[in-house]
Amino acid sequence: MKVEELVKIVPSPRQIAWQQTEYYGFIHFGINTMTNLEWGFGDEPLDLFNPKQLDGDRWVRQLKEAQMQGVILTCKHHDGFCLWPTATTDYSVKHTPWKNGTGDLVKEVAEACHKYGLKFGVYLSPWDRHEPSYGSGRAYDDLYVAQLTELLTNYGEIFSIWLDGANGEGPNGKKQTYDWERYYEVMRRLQPDAAISVCGPDVRWCGNEAGQTRPQEWSVVPIELHNLEKIAEHSQQIDDGAFSRKLTSGDEDLGSREVLQNYQGELVWFPAEVNTSIRPGWFYHPEEDNQVRDVAELYAIYLKTVGGNSTFLLNLPPNKEGLIHENDLAVLKELGQKIIQVKDQTLIANAQLHVSSARKAITLSDLLADDRPFWQSQPEDQAPFIEISWDEEQRIQRVSLKEAIQESQRVEAFTIYYEAEDELKVAERGTMIGYQKIVEFPAIETKRIRIVFEQFRAAPTITQININ
Repeated sequence: MKVEELVKIVPSPRQIAWQQTEYYGFIHFGINTMTNLEWGFGDEPLDLFNPKQLDGDRWVRQLKEAQMQGVILTCKHHDGFCLWPTATTDYSVKHTPWKNGTGDLVKEVAEACHKYGLKFGVYLSPWDRHEPSYGSGRAYDDLYVAQLTELLTNYGEIFSIWLDGANGEGPNGKKQTYDWERYYEVMRRLQPDAAISVCGPDVRWCGNEAGQTRPQEWSVVPIELHNLEKIAEHSQQIDDGAFSRKLTSGDEDLGSREVLQNYQGELVWFPAEVNTSIRPGWFYHPEEDNQVRDVAELYAIYLKTVGGNSTFLLNLPPNKEGLIHENDLAVLKELGQKIIQVKDQTLIANAQLHVSSARKAITLSDLLADDRPFWQSQPEDQAPFIEISWDEEQRIQRVSLKEAIQESQRVEAFTIYYEAEDELKVAERGTMIGYQKIVEFPAIETKRIRIVFEQFRAAPTITQININ
């Protein structure tokens, strides 16, 4: 595969919009919450569902205060219980004591997202352990498409449709062969701007639920990865308590030039999402109240995901009363404060910019937001660099870079230098960038930072830079 072919692969507008969401929340809540199960069996009594303090507006407000930019709600998990008053089954909130059967949790969360400026996404499990038609083929596909249609037409704009590949038996002991292409047609028609995630063509799963990331997460990868999570034999089929922390060490490199040099197939833009829970489980369990991940661990995941060309989908499971536990909220708040620090542009806003070359004139203000013109070096520039300087010494511990991914993923290696004692010294070396790379290092005192791009597939394109 020639390097010229690699940079022809670019993201769709929906993939760019999804990637810009960066850090967002997963909310697992439903009948499982009431039974203290991870996977319900689909026969749990509906009168168990009556969360008296449930307030979707409060959930979204709390996530926004923690710097999240979107929310994905488990509208139906494997047990088949629907959090909206669907016309497709009686196994829904419509037939519970909650709000005397008049509640619609999907509507609550969707309206709160639109109110607070967060993006809203839906999770709809294809596996349904309650529905009698599951495993019968077209009859179940008809029901699933009807549920998709309700969710994608009644709740405003959807940014992500999250498809779990879990595939086990239904109440009749049969397994369904999912008609993915039919599902995709409905999604594209009803929500053309929504990214279809995990078991879909827009966003791929990172390969585990532990928050583990690859050293290099490339977005230009072989098309064969499109189908990996859709294969039933590879899906999660039991609730053994180990899957959420299972790591896969194989295929650590999916898209480097070395891996792709002999590849003769089709390449696609297929970026990675990292999903993990703030607790061991995805649904709330009171025995896990003291097992909430600490801010250091979650911040490390943030740096490796949002700062490593992925996105970070963090699960927050509300309890039986409908409240996110105070322990979860405390850590979430701490993480949000650290994210504010990462995004702080006070230091760079008072700097000067110098570049080795440029296809078009660029100013520092152009590089403070990723929706403005981007810098691209001249094609003949063999050692392109961006330099940021100040009149006085500054204390620096972090550099953030974003490529203009609409021009593909180009940078393969770079070095961050800083001036000390009238010479340039190495602060940190990096490999690929992609949508965003966040590099942290021991704090230094300097008046000048130079980022030199040493290996690239085509002239580097940087749309945003931050130093703090």
